[in-house]
Amino acid sequence: MGMVSEFKDFIAKGNAMDLAVGVIIGGAFGAIVTSLVSDVITPAILNPALKAAHVENLKDLKTDSGILYGNFLSAVISFLVIAFVIFILVKAINSMKKKEVPAPAAPAGPTQEQLLAEIRDLLKK
Repeated sequence: MGMVSEFKDFIAKGNAMDLAVGVIIGGAFGAIVTSLVSDVITPAILNPALKAAHVENLKDLKTDSGILYGNFLSAVISFLVIAFVIFILVKAINSMKKKEVPAPAAPAGPTQEQLLAEIRDLLKK
């Protein structure tokens, strides 16, 4: 019974629940970003470039020896576009957050020298 109660305590902690919610929302957000990149942004950026290079599909690019460097380029471009989109979304979300007002600093007390001077003056009396 000890292991079951420990597991129950672990699951009931806020950190485990926050992590579970984060993973679920992250998965859904990942699907949204992937769709945005593959269905909207990548075609808008790559189609004109591919037409200018007289290539129908980036993955079709290969060398005479059969190395498919088009697949690699496709992966790199997808990564860069996804990273940029996430950067823009995070920047927009951060700008919408309320800015925290720093707590006022505690009033500074007397310095060590001032305290020693007061002690000296009291001892003189």
